[in-house]
Amino acid sequence: MKNSDIAYGGDQEPEYDENGDLIEYYAIRPNKTQIKKEIAEVASLAEELTHLTESQLTMMRMPEKIENAILSAKKMPATKPARKRQLKFITARLREIDMDLILENINRLKTKSAHGVREHHQAEQWRDKLIENHGNDVLTELLNQFPKADHQHLRQLQRNAQKEAKEEKPPKSSRILYKYLKELVTE
Repeated sequence: MKNSDIAYGGDQEPEYDENGDLIEYYAIRPNKTQIKKEIAEVASLAEELTHLTESQLTMMRMPEKIENAILSAKKMPATKPARKRQLKFITARLREIDMDLILENINRLKTKSAHGVREHHQAEQWRDKLIENHGNDVLTELLNQFPKADHQHLRQLQRNAQKEAKEEKPPKSSRILYKYLKELVTE
């Protein structure tokens, strides 16, 4: 058996380059480490999908079979082998489809969540400043940053919240002030 028979399986004609040297072709197999890494990423995505609500899952626009499998996995206890098998099934199905839209939607959900937390903290900070400060400087600063805000309404909410804090009453007006500020911040 010749070298060319080994490289070509015996039934193909050998090829030569412009210098007359034999061109040897070898089967290129996929990198197993890379494949395992990709499977682990998809498995992580499958696990992440099981933590979404039903409405969020519907938003992902996945095939119905995968969505139903995820809903089934959500109901299973995390320590049971059946859940692990279900997640492997979901991973295999996810590898068969184009996941770009799913990844894009998950990133959008994460970004939306991060924005919500930031807006929440910003509204809380404004509320606390307005309640602590008895002058108009904080209110003026707020109105400069949010020109659409209703000056009179904000001033009334500020006074009521300050009065409640002074008299140590339940923070009803403080909550109303927070809701109004949250609306301002999210616009």
